[in-house]
Amino acid sequence: MQSKVFEIIEKEKERQAHTIELIASENFVSENVLRAVGSCLTNKYSEGYPAERPAGNRGRYYGGCENVDVLEQYCCDMWQKAFHTDYHVNVQPHSGASANLAAYMSVLKPGDTILAMSLDNGGHLTHGSPVNFSGRLFNMVFYDVDASGRIDMEDVRKKAEDCKPALILAGASAYSRILDFRTFADIAQSCGAYFMVDMAHIAGLVAAGDHPSPFGLADIITTTTHKTLRGPRGGLIFCRPELARKIDSGVFPGTQGGPLQHVIAGKAVAAEEACDPSFAEYIHNVVKNCKAMCDAFLAMGYHVVTGGTDNHLFLLDLTDTGLTGKEVQNELDKHGITLNKNCVPGETRSPQQASGVRVGTAAMTTKGYTEEDFVRVAHRIDEIIRAMRQAR
Repeated sequence: MQSKVFEIIEKEKERQAHTIELIASENFVSENVLRAVGSCLTNKYSEGYPAERPAGNRGRYYGGCENVDVLEQYCCDMWQKAFHTDYHVNVQPHSGASANLAAYMSVLKPGDTILAMSLDNGGHLTHGSPVNFSGRLFNMVFYDVDASGRIDMEDVRKKAEDCKPALILAGASAYSRILDFRTFADIAQSCGAYFMVDMAHIAGLVAAGDHPSPFGLADIITTTTHKTLRGPRGGLIFCRPELARKIDSGVFPGTQGGPLQHVIAGKAVAAEEACDPSFAEYIHNVVKNCKAMCDAFLAMGYHVVTGGTDNHLFLLDLTDTGLTGKEVQNELDKHGITLNKNCVPGETRSPQQASGVRVGTAAMTTKGYTEEDFVRVAHRIDEIIRAMRQAR
């Protein structure tokens, strides 16, 4: 009997092959990553950690782990190599959200204060949204952005002095500028807070040297592996060695059960690929392509939040067009262009409607798109938006 599942997978394969993919959090993995994630490792339970783990917690709760022990430790070693760091690394988090939850629970108690960036200003759901565990478990205080949409570091400092947070979080889901990790670290140190960085979006840029590194400054660093790192869907947590046991316990048994060894295998392949010189060249192209596309929208008169981009994404504020982000997202889908609606600073609409769209260049750069290609796509998007406005 033919499975319905594989019919659906084939349709999705066709969609991905023929769509211009501009969702900033998506990418296309290599055949080797797919092979690893689809391997027999999906059959293996391995609660705990490799017995020979050099730091943190050690030992498994199941037998038959001799091969996955080697695999998981190799994955850890390769990610340390990719980021040129001696920070302890935990490769078990199932996602970026899982990594953030485990990190918070490792060093905080429910009710503790976290100073972070709000969803409207470019932060992530797990950075304190009231509908998320982060906003429900912790006392969230949000720092602001200036009139252009850039992080107001003086506001960060003032709010840190006022609210005395237990943890200060830097990182974003829709922020197009360089993050000033050093100043964040100085502020955290001055008020006795942990400094945590969620580099899920910019991790590939950090590995390639296209964004300043948080290593050596942050106490805890989380990331996903499926965005600019071009690996399988999953998360990582790095931390200073003295926090290793807390972080490991925060992941297992604190917030997760058995790790997904087939995904860890895919993460290890992605780490190998990130260590190859071709990866840095790829990331350089992602950043160049993003600037070219962003500049094209600016030249056409669009309002880009922060006035430009330093990384792999930018945010179009559509308020002046009278269109919602949802309307533009849905219309572009009909033309084979995929991106996502997104809130903008000072948002007046619900997240389900939103006043902006987020645009990213990592995925189509993987497919070989150049600066000229992205400029052409920008003009195509402009044509579609103008037609929408004329139809009103």
